Amino acid sequence: MTHGLAIVGHGKMGRLIEQLAPEYGFDVRLALNSATNTCASGLTRENLREVDAAVEFSTPSAAAQNIRRLAALGVPVVAGTTGWLEELSGVRESVQSSGTALVWGANFSVGVYRFRQIIAQAASAFAAEGEYQAWGWEIHHAAKRDAPSGTLLAVAEEMRQAGFDRAITLSANRAGAHPGTHEIGFDSSSDTITIRHTARSREGFARGALRAARWIVGKNGVFEFREIANELD
Repeated sequence: MTHGLAIVGHGKMGRLIEQLAPEYGFDVRLALNSATNTCASGLTRENLREVDAAVEFSTPSAAAQNIRRLAALGVPVVAGTTGWLEELSGVRESVQSSGTALVWGANFSVGVYRFRQIIAQAASAFAAEGEYQAWGWEIHHAAKRDAPSGTLLAVAEEMRQAGFDRAITLSANRAGAHPGTHEIGFDSSSDTITIRHTARSREGFARGALRAARWIVGKNGVFEFREIANELD
């Protein structure tokens, strides 16, 4: 069965999602960029009448408004934009009151999801080793706006939740066209342990978002990507 897909944010990620969508049973019925969706103006009932799910990869300033408008029109959303999570509480209320669904995440790569699991386990182990200090570092392409990235911030928070209560020094670089590298390190006077994830391209992120979009059709509720990653086919 083919589902209708809306792409909100038709930059590099949006165009890649459009290219890969047929592999996941989607027909792209609507693709909007900043010029065609100012203040969510392109998200109308008429434009969305054949849409079963939407993926949102726009900008931090536009994401929350886009998600609210899509929810109000009954369209479930996969939101990959980062830098807007201070508005998550209000967005959650809008989605739940509309009876639709949202999957959000700092990163939709299945590899990054597994990387985060490994980091949480390592943080728990090193929490008991007081001589070890921790750092996090990442690099992304020059056009990425938030630094540190949402992914690195989420990894650091998972380390704290896993019991690592000492300082975690975070740093970020922005240069060129780099699709993304994240590294966590534990260092002592005796040795250093580093764990790194390096994306070769944006394709892993796009495929994860499309798998989430296929999963969300017909669902209700608000979910973080890591909560559903094991359910994706």
